[in-house]
Amino acid sequence: MHRNTPPIITPTVNCYIHSIVGTCPIVIEVTPLPDSNAAAIEARLIELKQEHRDLDLAIAALVGTLPHDELRLKRLKKRKLLLKDQIAFLDSQLDPDISA
Repeated sequence: MHRNTPPIITPTVNCYIHSIVGTCPIVIEVTPLPDSNAAAIEARLIELKQEHRDLDLAIAALVGTLPHDELRLKRLKKRKLLLKDQIAFLDSQLDPDISA
């Protein structure tokens, strides 16, 4: 049986750090969601949470520089929110709320 799974968009993490100083653009890569077993989801959650922490550091570093690029800051914050949504979705896949 073929599953039609939506792709997950992930950036190249190193590029975020470099994009603060303007040495490379933010690159988006599309990777398919792994099989829906718990181990694959947990591994993906670890990756997303690490990327979320990296974005925290990148945003803090960008805000700490004056003047900072408002457009780049907005893009980083938007990406961080997208990661938060993906993390919440995968968390719900591991521990679905059955009270509904």
